[in-house]
Amino acid sequence: MIPWPAWMGALDRMLVRDLWRMKGQALTIAFVIAGGVAVHLLAAGMLSSLQATRDAYYDRNRFADVWAPVVRAPEHLLPDIRAVDGVQTAAVRIRVPALFEPPGTVAPSTGEVLSIPDEGEATLNRLHLVRGRLPVSGRSDEAVALQAFADAHRLEIGRVLPVTLRGGRRNLVVGTALSPEHVYAIGPGQFVPDDRLYGVLWMRRSALAEAVDQDQAFNEAVVRLSRDASEPAVIADLDRLLAPYGAPGAYGRKEQISDAFVSSEIDQLTTMGRVLPPVFLLVAAFLVNVVITRLIAVQRSGIGLLKAFGYRDRDVVAHYLKLVCVVAAVGVLIGGAAGTWFGRSMAEMYREYYRFPYLLFEANPADYVVVIAVAAATTLGGAALAVRRAAALRPAESMTPATPPDFSRAAGGRITRMKVLDQQTRMILRQIIRWPGRAALTVAGVAASGALLIGSLSMLDAIEVMIGSSFDVSNPHDVSVTLVEPRSRSALFSLAREPGVLEAEPFRTVAVRLRHGPHEERTAITGAPLDGTLSRLVDRDDRPVDPPPGGLVLSSDLAAKLGVEPGDRVEAQVTEGRRPLLNLPVTAVVDSYVGSGARMQLEDLNRALGEGPLISGAWLGVDSERTDDLYARLKAAPTVVGVGLQDEAVRRLAELIDENLGVAIFTYVGFASLIAAGVVYNTIRISFAERSRELASLRVLGFSRADVSYILLGEVVVLTLVALPLGAAAGAALAWYLAHAMSSDLFRLPFAVSPATFGLAGAMVLAITVAAGLLVRLQIDRLDLASALKTGE
Repeated sequence: MIPWPAWMGALDRMLVRDLWRMKGQALTIAFVIAGGVAVHLLAAGMLSSLQATRDAYYDRNRFADVWAPVVRAPEHLLPDIRAVDGVQTAAVRIRVPALFEPPGTVAPSTGEVLSIPDEGEATLNRLHLVRGRLPVSGRSDEAVALQAFADAHRLEIGRVLPVTLRGGRRNLVVGTALSPEHVYAIGPGQFVPDDRLYGVLWMRRSALAEAVDQDQAFNEAVVRLSRDASEPAVIADLDRLLAPYGAPGAYGRKEQISDAFVSSEIDQLTTMGRVLPPVFLLVAAFLVNVVITRLIAVQRSGIGLLKAFGYRDRDVVAHYLKLVCVVAAVGVLIGGAAGTWFGRSMAEMYREYYRFPYLLFEANPADYVVVIAVAAATTLGGAALAVRRAAALRPAESMTPATPPDFSRAAGGRITRMKVLDQQTRMILRQIIRWPGRAALTVAGVAASGALLIGSLSMLDAIEVMIGSSFDVSNPHDVSVTLVEPRSRSALFSLAREPGVLEAEPFRTVAVRLRHGPHEERTAITGAPLDGTLSRLVDRDDRPVDPPPGGLVLSSDLAAKLGVEPGDRVEAQVTEGRRPLLNLPVTAVVDSYVGSGARMQLEDLNRALGEGPLISGAWLGVDSERTDDLYARLKAAPTVVGVGLQDEAVRRLAELIDENLGVAIFTYVGFASLIAAGVVYNTIRISFAERSRELASLRVLGFSRADVSYILLGEVVVLTLVALPLGAAAGAALAWYLAHAMSSDLFRLPFAVSPATFGLAGAMVLAITVAAGLLVRLQIDRLDLASALKTGE
């Protein structure tokens, strides 16, 4: 006898016994609830942590709100910039592109060098010093390196880093730092960040001004706005003030590349938190409803006895609601712990990826309150209908055995007369027909798990399609070379003669402001040769789209922002050089997966700009056996300011998928598997509890264990097979939604689900079904026939 505490009543002791008997089912339900709780806390906590860290880091390091680049402007304009209405703080600085040659590195590393004041720290965009110190004022050879770049090349304090600005120079690295401007450090034209190939240095202003001939001048102003300032108005005033100095146009944080990537990640976390937790909690509600309904059916006569002995309806209701609350509480505790653990692990991953000096996972108390309330509402809601039925039972009715189902009519009768089916199979089908609602809910639960598996795995398919289209089809070149300033076609011929270059195609880029009606967007027009093969625009079917003579081809996202369609005309205000105003027809709109852009024929762009055959750089196809010689020549060329390496971009992207996206997808797949396991195991286990007397009778009548197992497990196998195509359809719909919801201005994921993904998801669901069936089969083998055949009448 168990020594029950004195304060426990008969119903409380019954509750403990019920929980112990159904511990396996209770735990699977708790794990499904835990999945929803964990995903919600992970998404909500990571979202709030990332937002709080970003805001605190930006505020502490005085991150600017507006950037205003110019060609060259005198320093005495700074008081005028500060006097602009809405400007709280302003600073001017020098920012120049550069090539780096870290020790032991063959591939050229590109980046930029920025100035910091000759004394003290910057007033805006302050550095977070990690190691070492800031350069000493008056020392022209000292610099601070971006921490990620220094780590990638193992640059220790005191090492010399060769830098090409305008001619060669050698800088002594005296410190490493993080910067709010380079939380996501990615170079122009790069597909993914690569700390080996993109770096940043900071030098004292006088030293950098001397190196690039910007004495008493600046080429970028940065501004922090007052609380009630209008960003568009401040940008317009800055553009007017700086227009005489070659200003291409000021821009705000939304267009600052680092912050744009962080904001995109926040949007994706919001999407994840909106989609996944409700699915888990709805399935948990379904499981609770099925388990409690069947438990009440099994305990029907016991409920009658309780009422006969004077227990009221509310006592019975409270008993079963307590049971549900215990299961829900276990699920919330497991989910809370798992969500916090996953959140802390992911926070560390985000800190490394986005280069924050700190990032602590901390879910808001409101997140815990919300998830507890939602978990309680869904589980109690799932149990409500079943508990209501228990309360409605009258003692005399409940102590009478339930009326056996009549299979002589309708579909049941037809199945009984189907001689093509063996006896056991007819029993399986009759059981499904006996409980059509329960069967439908089981199918829905298994289909939901399959859909989540397909939706999660489809992200890898989408990225594979995006990579294939962006690299192999649209940009099959090996190297892209950007020049310091536009040069004549002779530069192309020089590049084509470099060692290892097999083919070369020129391009010309020019910064513009495109206008159509009230809409305006900052972008660049790229001029490319007709019928080029090394870089081209492609449509959804990966077919090349060549701009017609004089026409402009826009990416679909840029066209949507401008509100234009093929046949419309746009104004293109060039923001560099002589700044002509162009009126161009839009001849085509194509989908692009990365970035936004506009393209014309190279000769047409040269002609519209009123210049000769100038180019901004070239795309190269190179011999992989001679790349080292080519890289050495490019690093030594003073006219080259940027080098993009496609193979390195693909390699880095694969690493990021393995390190970050792979972990996230593995987590979601694991949670989706929990749903399948919870649905399938509970379906089999409760069916076994309900039919144990029937199965024992069959064993006594001569049926083998295999026959009895087939009858019991065949039901869930049939329902699983029915659920697989439904789950595939729902998974495809979820993949389509995620492709659109997870896309941003920087990336647009295609809708793509490969046959292998459908096959893998189906195989995982079937494997879970088999594993759950084997667990219950062990209980069939241990079935006590004498005990099972006893009746309670």
